[in-house]
Amino acid sequence: MPFAQRARRVATVLLLIAPAGPAFADAGFDFSPEQPGRLHAERVQAAADAIPKDFPFVRPGHLTVAVNPAGGPPIATYATDAATVIGADPDFASLVADSLGLTLDLVPVAWADWPLGMTSGKYDAVISNVGVTEQRKEKFDFSTYRQGLHGFFVKKGSGIATIAEPKDIAGLRIIVGAGTNQERILLEWDKRNVDAGLKPAELQYFDDEATSLVALQSGRADVIVQPNGQLVFIAARDGNIGRVGTLSAGWPERSDVAIVTKKGSGLADALTVAANALIENGLYAKALDRWGLSEEALPRSETNPRGLPKF
Repeated sequence: MPFAQRARRVATVLLLIAPAGPAFADAGFDFSPEQPGRLHAERVQAAADAIPKDFPFVRPGHLTVAVNPAGGPPIATYATDAATVIGADPDFASLVADSLGLTLDLVPVAWADWPLGMTSGKYDAVISNVGVTEQRKEKFDFSTYRQGLHGFFVKKGSGIATIAEPKDIAGLRIIVGAGTNQERILLEWDKRNVDAGLKPAELQYFDDEATSLVALQSGRADVIVQPNGQLVFIAARDGNIGRVGTLSAGWPERSDVAIVTKKGSGLADALTVAANALIENGLYAKALDRWGLSEEALPRSETNPRGLPKF
C-alpha cells in the first residue's frame, strides 16, 4: 500500500476514535480541510532577497516542502477529508512560503524517505519535526524553528504541580516508552536521585497508548512522558490530563527542530531570515499557539546551530 494511502487511513482512524466538535474548537484544533484559521504572512523582502539567484526550485515560483502526515496531530496529520495535510508544521511551511513570496506545495512523505528525497532534489525543503544533530549536519543544512520537547502530563487533580528537575520525579510511577530517548533521560535522572538518597522512581511500560492512559486515570501510575506534541493532542482530545512540565528532547543539551535543506544550496539563510521575520511580527507565536505548542517556541531562528552529538 502506498505511503500516502497508509497515512490517510491512519489519520481517518484517529479522527473516528477521537471526539469531534466543540472540544477541538475549545482547544484550538481545527481538522477541517478548509483551515479558515490558518495564518498568512506578507512577503518579506529581505528573505526573498536572500534566496540564491540560481537556486533550482523544484517548481519555479513555488516552495516544495516535504512533510510526514503520519507524525500525527498537532504536528502534522490529514484533515477530515483524509487528503489535505494540516497541523503546526504545514502552518509554519505556509507562513515561510508567504514570507519568501512563493506558493507552497506540500508533499506528503514517509519519515524514512525524506533524506533521500532531499538529496535527490525531489523537494526544496523538509518541514517535518526534524531535529538538528551533528550527524545530519554533515549532509544537510538547517534553519531552526521549534524546540524539541517531551512533556510530563498527569491526571487532572492529581496534586502533582510541577516537574522541572530530577528531584521532582523521586518516588513517582512514570509511564514511558521502552528504548526511547525519554527513558534514557529518566534513567539518568533516577540514578542521580538514588545517589543523592532520594526515593527511586518506578518506570512503567505498556504495549499501547490506550492502556497507558487507562493506567494513568486509574491511579496505577502518576505521570506519563511522551513527546510534548503527542500529549498536547491527547489532553485536548480527552480533557482529563494536564501538563506539569517539559523536558528537552536532548537533555542536558537543548534539542532544536529545524527546516532541512540540501547541504550548501544556500537556501537555509533565506529560510532563517523568513523565520526570524515571523518571530518578530508575532505570526510565529500565533501559529504555535493555534496548535497548543507555545511551550516549544524559540526566541530566534539560527542557521546550522550546534546539534545533538553523535552517540
